[in-house]
Amino acid sequence: MKKSLILFLGLSLLLISCKEKENHSTKEGVKTHKKGGNEEEVQYHGEKYKLKGDEDLKDLKYPQEKHFKNVKQLTFKGDNAEGYWSFDGKQLVFQAHNENWGDHCDQIYVMDAFKGLGKPGNKAKLISTGKGRTTCSYFLPDGNILYASTHEEGEDCPPEPKRTDGYVWGIFPSYDIYVATPEGKIIKKLTDSPGYDAEATVSPKGDKIVYTSTKSGDIELWTMDIDGSNKKQVTHELGYDGGAFFSPDGTKLIFRSSRPKTKEEIKKYKDLLARDLVEPVDMELYICDVDGSNLKQITKLGNANWSPYFLPSGKKVIFSSNHKSKKGFPFNLFMVNLDGTGLEQVTYGHVFESFPVFSPDGKYLVFASNRNNGGTRDTNLFLAEWVD
Repeated sequence: MKKSLILFLGLSLLLISCKEKENHSTKEGVKTHKKGGNEEEVQYHGEKYKLKGDEDLKDLKYPQEKHFKNVKQLTFKGDNAEGYWSFDGKQLVFQAHNENWGDHCDQIYVMDAFKGLGKPGNKAKLISTGKGRTTCSYFLPDGNILYASTHEEGEDCPPEPKRTDGYVWGIFPSYDIYVATPEGKIIKKLTDSPGYDAEATVSPKGDKIVYTSTKSGDIELWTMDIDGSNKKQVTHELGYDGGAFFSPDGTKLIFRSSRPKTKEEIKKYKDLLARDLVEPVDMELYICDVDGSNLKQITKLGNANWSPYFLPSGKKVIFSSNHKSKKGFPFNLFMVNLDGTGLEQVTYGHVFESFPVFSPDGKYLVFASNRNNGGTRDTNLFLAEWVD
């Protein structure tokens, strides 16, 4: 789910996703405590360890981040992630949870891609209904916006999974995919099958949509034409296939998958799925043609590798990973060739970096990060000029 702020292990911090003087975050099993200065202590499912602060952050970038230039912060405060470009490269649609904006859970907003919100206190333009929970928005070629929402099920946010279930995501069956105008008026419902339908993204060619659905009984990738017709199942193996994006030429899909192998893993996966839950812990990247053929696993790094996006050349992907971490943090951005070779670290944050998305002209990268948040759990969107 790219997940509501999807957020993921780190997203809890983020969302991903501390105030003392104590600064606490208890989302998704994570607690943070401000220890003084720039040092933070993080407790992840009961284990404590220390994180570095932002003392080495200059001009919103870390010294090793050679692919970034002229970094700009676009949002301030709250949980902001999944920023996606309009086809003309002028706007970003994104998902946010900001109680100062009246959000009870994630909603969909739009802002200028280069001006952002300008300063703390400014509010983005609301696109979703403000009811239920939303996730995974994306611009269509005509300027309309698609997103997944639970609002037809009720105005309240769907209940979060119980902590006793461990670190799991809710695959809410009340999610369906809608199309809204730039003014926020819903003009079409693209899915109406029982079960979870979300995580939709649009081909750069403007002809197809890929999304994640449980309509087959498992969590699989599907495609449909831009008008919602011609729905086809893409993946067929047991496991959570999601967070897919098209290649620049629209012929391939990059996605992340958590596929159980042992009898114990399979049983646990099926038991959770029967309760509309999934445990997104071990995830690797896969690539296939749009019809599902030529499926290949790209990464075998261990831990969580997710939020992939093609570089403008179509020859590499950039993604978020915590494979270097023994305890879950930090998540940083990495690049890799389509055959899994040439792994290169891109960001050097101390907590969470994810959701990298290139502008249509390939000159800019927008991403979500915990950098420059003053020791809080805020996650914001940042814009950087890309340097090859």
